[in-house]
Amino acid sequence: MADMLPGGFDRGAALVDGTVRRTAGPWTSAVHALLAHLDLVGFEGAPRPLGFDADGREMLTFLAGETVGQARPWPSWTHSDDALGDVAGWLRRYHAAVADFVPPSSSYWREGGAWEPGQVIAHNDAAPYNAVWSADGLVGFVDWDMAGPMPAELDAAWVAFSWVPLHAPHVVIAEGFTDLPSRPRRLELFLRSYDWHGMTKDFLDLIATRLTRQLAIMANNATAGDATYQQMLTHGRHHDLEIALNELQDAALAP
Repeated sequence: MADMLPGGFDRGAALVDGTVRRTAGPWTSAVHALLAHLDLVGFEGAPRPLGFDADGREMLTFLAGETVGQARPWPSWTHSDDALGDVAGWLRRYHAAVADFVPPSSSYWREGGAWEPGQVIAHNDAAPYNAVWSADGLVGFVDWDMAGPMPAELDAAWVAFSWVPLHAPHVVIAEGFTDLPSRPRRLELFLRSYDWHGMTKDFLDLIATRLTRQLAIMANNATAGDATYQQMLTHGRHHDLEIALNELQDAALAP
């Protein structure tokens, strides 16, 4: 018997006999190679690939814990300092674990082109809605379909943007985050926990660069026929990102 799992524009993920089943895409084999590498090096906090079932769906191990799902506002843990520190630590460990991963030359990624030396394969959507949480803290992240080549610092920029959070005020308020004046302090907490050694302003510039790149990815993938990105545009996600980008470019959040 299948239990449908909530969340996401893709939908369609189900828990069957203790394993996650999802519709596969052209990127799935590359993602499974990444997840197999994480398994090999002993990285905790990501599902393990289990191949494909008789219906051609990908099979993954299930990360047990609490998720955001369809809740609005989001659960309080998504905006806690503990979660922010846990996520930054997870990302630091993930970048170390994936630093020596060289994807197969035939790899196709949903976000990003061909991997080049100096890049990592980023999760690319390690946001609260893809996190799994327990009483002991962050369990890990699910929904790796968006994984693809990205400079590590731009991957960190997206995660900070998602968790501080630095999104447009109307977006984060709807998600339950109302303490907007705390965002500079929370960004500093993230940077310390991630072990960032540069200037905060430089990191804000990286976030602006990452948002600009994400807007291009959304537009290009939607034009290419990817239904998930088409739904993002239909729901105005690009307009929300544009508002956030304008705020950053105006240095509204610079400490």
